[in-house]
Amino acid sequence: MNSFQADKTGLRKIIHIDADCFYAAVEIRDNPALKGLPIAVGGSASRRGVIATASYEARKFGVRSAMASATALKQCPDLLIIPGRMAVYREASRQMRDIFAEYTDLIEPLSLDEAFLDVSNSPQCKGSATLIAREIRQRIEKTVGITVSAGIAPNKFIAKIASDWNKPNGQTVVTPDQIDAFMAELPVKHIWGVGKVTAARLKKHGIETCADVRNYNIYNFVQLFGQFGEHIHRLAHGTDDRPVVSEWRRKSVSVENTYEHDLADLQSCVAQLPALLESLLRRTQNLDDDYRIHNCFLKMKFRDFEQTTVERRDTQPILKDFQMLCEQAWTRREIPVRLLGIGVKLDDLTEGSGQLELFTQNS
Repeated sequence: MNSFQADKTGLRKIIHIDADCFYAAVEIRDNPALKGLPIAVGGSASRRGVIATASYEARKFGVRSAMASATALKQCPDLLIIPGRMAVYREASRQMRDIFAEYTDLIEPLSLDEAFLDVSNSPQCKGSATLIAREIRQRIEKTVGITVSAGIAPNKFIAKIASDWNKPNGQTVVTPDQIDAFMAELPVKHIWGVGKVTAARLKKHGIETCADVRNYNIYNFVQLFGQFGEHIHRLAHGTDDRPVVSEWRRKSVSVENTYEHDLADLQSCVAQLPALLESLLRRTQNLDDDYRIHNCFLKMKFRDFEQTTVERRDTQPILKDFQMLCEQAWTRREIPVRLLGIGVKLDDLTEGSGQLELFTQNS
């Protein structure tokens, strides 16, 4: 893990790079006839596929990632759904990372299409993070043939939010003296971990922006919202001390959903598994070839907020196994369920040896 990095002022300079409609952009790059059309990369509607990425033309119709392909076609009848080409996307991702590496060795990839860069001590572009981000974006457009957006800020949390502020093909800078104003106007739904359920709870207390959060002292806020309230309160002030970790490797991949209405019985829980599995498989496609899946697990949180986790070793993420795990978890309490999560645990092949193959999903 990297130690704290900062420039001479003691402040970090963090850039978050996020490709614009990454998979779709690569497809348009390779087939310019698709430009201007509503397209999406994803699975076939006839095989219960899901959308991985949609072009901006498709998003105007409400098509979005993780949406069932059948639903997407109802939203946009002219939508062209293209099967994914992971090898091509990985190559584009590698090209981007090669460019990043010319500016800093502190690179933390989040997925194929986004990464954090700590350029606090970079001598490039006279040490200006703003100019570095602009130059990186220009080089990616010229070399890779796609556009990316960037957020520049003193920490990772704000940089990630800022990268989404001026999409596509733009960048947003939040300087240290702009943090208070930037955070005050930010809706709480943009804070990591605040989903629909938590946002609804906050709204009942009249809390819709980070400025509303900051009206509470941390002790009162934790009393209202528990330990997670401390996380919300800290980020609402724009505080995030996490370093960019260039050597970080995944140990697991998971997805979960908190339901608006509790799932009353085992049958209701099992009925949610196909949608969760589609989302999980989409995320595992972003893994590089140095991982091997060795475990599957299921998390179940009950109405009273107690939770249990069960897992199976030496298995792959298939519906039948998750159904068995769900049945096993349900028998531990047999009361309504508010949250379900499924995931896989990973072996990092860069830490060992042997000819092991990563699980790949058939398209």
